[in-house]
Amino acid sequence: MNDTVKMGKILVEQYRTVRQASLDLCQSMQIEDFGLQAMPEVSPPKWHLAHTSWFFETFILKVYVAGYQSFHPLYEMLFNSYYNGIGEQYPRSQRGFLSRPTVKEVMSYRQYIDETMQSLLCNVEHPEFEQICQRCNLGLNHEQQHQELMCTDIKYSFSFNPLYPALFSVPENKRCTNRPLTFTGFDTDDVLTGYVGQGFHFDNERPAHKYHLQPYKLADRVINNAEYLAFIEDGGYSRAELWLADGWMWKQINKITRPCYWRQQDNEWFEYTLYGLQPLNTELPLCHINFYEADAFARWSEKRLPTEHEWEAACRKLSQKPDNESIKLHPQCVNSSDKKLQMFGSVWQWTQSNYSAYPGYQADKGAIGEYNGKFMCNQMVLRGSSCVTPPGHARITYRNFFYAKDRWQFSGIRLADNI
Repeated sequence: MNDTVKMGKILVEQYRTVRQASLDLCQSMQIEDFGLQAMPEVSPPKWHLAHTSWFFETFILKVYVAGYQSFHPLYEMLFNSYYNGIGEQYPRSQRGFLSRPTVKEVMSYRQYIDETMQSLLCNVEHPEFEQICQRCNLGLNHEQQHQELMCTDIKYSFSFNPLYPALFSVPENKRCTNRPLTFTGFDTDDVLTGYVGQGFHFDNERPAHKYHLQPYKLADRVINNAEYLAFIEDGGYSRAELWLADGWMWKQINKITRPCYWRQQDNEWFEYTLYGLQPLNTELPLCHINFYEADAFARWSEKRLPTEHEWEAACRKLSQKPDNESIKLHPQCVNSSDKKLQMFGSVWQWTQSNYSAYPGYQADKGAIGEYNGKFMCNQMVLRGSSCVTPPGHARITYRNFFYAKDRWQFSGIRLADNI
């Protein structure tokens, strides 16, 4: 078996695995759940399933399959997220209005795309087979991003239901006692930041470049609920001196006094999870807070948030690597005997770094170049991965990014400090 044939077989298997993982996340959903959209920033599960199929159709099948017939001519507009180079898009805020196509029709669309894609991936004699494989890898990583979004989006939409529905059964509780919060120091250094190698990575992770770091300290775990509860009880949400001006305005306008999914009933704290409303476990990592809240907590702690360069350098020096564990649906704590530093698989960690291009960055040509580059303005970088990041998707160099006000993602806090 030559290398090209082997590469095709491996990619077909990866394609099947990733596409099935999206459907697996929907197994516990009822038909009524597939159209929920509680705010413009989230999308209904049905739309995610269709959009990820649209991606393969638009950027691979229409380009590389001679005489390809679209499943439906209007799907190009309905499921185009933000690619202006492709054409018109259905308004993001109105995706929840789309009762049609039905879930059954979307599933048929996925099947049509899957059959055509797998046939194409088996055609190793195609003159542009290598480029097809590259774009397929991008499409699979794109789908994994949407698998995470499916979890965060349905959680947000469910949270407005007074029944606090559970999408999954509550797992067996494990006793958990966090180790004390400690810091590791790092000397001044010229570090290499960014992706180096031949494996898959997004264009915003390159080019690798040298960056000069001053001495700093980084916390050996993320902040937990007990530590953030102390911030709340000390008046953290009412002390203007702790907040950035934009953050204070956001907090005042929206009357924010607690993390996104915390609820207080009869003076007891609860947290809404994908397992339903649960008593707040103070030992678990804090999640679903935005950049403003993270920054205010850091100031209250007399610390700061790390830069993304500090985070990546520390991750390398401490030999922290992503694991391939399955999606957990809620962050887990780190016991005193556990050497994991929660760099991955718990919560995305806010940094103080603006999302911008690395020196020498060039976006890919054509509409596909809109994937990352067009968003390099007014957003903040998060590093690591979360409990709902699909296995094999995270990297040390991965740059996630959201607006400072966003908190429906599994985002948390890792503190840093100067030396």
